[in-house]
Amino acid sequence: MRETILDVKNLTVSFKTYNGMVQAVRGVDFTLHKGETLAIVGESGSGKSVTTKAILGILPKNAVIDEGEIIYNGEDLTKYSEKDFYKIRGKEISLIFQDPLSALNPIMKIGKQITEALILKEKMSKQAAKKRALELMEMVGITNPEVRYEQYPFQFSGGMRQRIVIAIALASNAKIMICDEPTTALDVTIQAKILDEIRKIKEEQHLSVIFITHDLGVVANMADRICVMYAGKIVEVGTSEEIFYSPAHPYTWALLSSMPDLETKDRLFSIPGTPPNMIFPPKGDAFAERNQYALAVDFEEQPPFFKLSDTHYAATWLLHPNAPKVEMPEVLKNRIARMRERGGI
Repeated sequence: MRETILDVKNLTVSFKTYNGMVQAVRGVDFTLHKGETLAIVGESGSGKSVTTKAILGILPKNAVIDEGEIIYNGEDLTKYSEKDFYKIRGKEISLIFQDPLSALNPIMKIGKQITEALILKEKMSKQAAKKRALELMEMVGITNPEVRYEQYPFQFSGGMRQRIVIAIALASNAKIMICDEPTTALDVTIQAKILDEIRKIKEEQHLSVIFITHDLGVVANMADRICVMYAGKIVEVGTSEEIFYSPAHPYTWALLSSMPDLETKDRLFSIPGTPPNMIFPPKGDAFAERNQYALAVDFEEQPPFFKLSDTHYAATWLLHPNAPKVEMPEVLKNRIARMRERGGI
């Protein structure tokens, strides 16, 4: 059995607003194993980024962790002070932001931004830090690192800026790397290169990775396990193969069906409706209003997790023994059949 490096238990996070308490994360549970890539997938506002910000202790001031535990190295991070977080943030747990332009200081040279982390966290001399920074720049695929070291963020393309952010995240030999939508603002070609870079570095550095995205296609070939999140809750979790080939929750069906597919001329599927107002979360299953397969019980009671395998669980009443037999949409069945034919996702 693989060793657990991070264990999130019943994490519940709310935000104080003028209109009331927004229940952003509602009882989230997951584990991250050593050397694993865990993807957390869902629409914007589902609670993915809030969950990772809670792990790093960078929630905004109006956020409240109502209950739950985040166990790392045998300690509960929800009890950490800012001083405690300083010892692990960026050193043992690093973060790659989705927007490198806002993550980088526009008036500071790239080299200084990388060495700053090394000098502060690793207590390196300026000379040793520069040498390591050049090595990191070369590692993430930046050519002429000696020249680029003296340049500013505006002199780099979007893809190159993202590589710099990755280099900064790697500067302190972190054990866990959190990637928060790291390819959102990039075109498809650059996106593929960045994903390859993250995958390669993860294997070389033996990192554990949490990958946050709204696009299942992005993590198709790099995630070991996938958590599907909706309205602050994880609704399905399984291996990458289980989620792509044997999805069980209607929301997962909808996400997979809405992925662009060049092999069909069918109209692109879109999920009807909008996510619920989390100041007043629904009484039952939060996806019920948008779910064409919803049962009467979905509007009254939240479903528990039903076990499909030792690694695959889904929170949907459709898996209850007394529920009517419902099959996934035909468009998704056809897509899965095509994936099986070509032998991969």
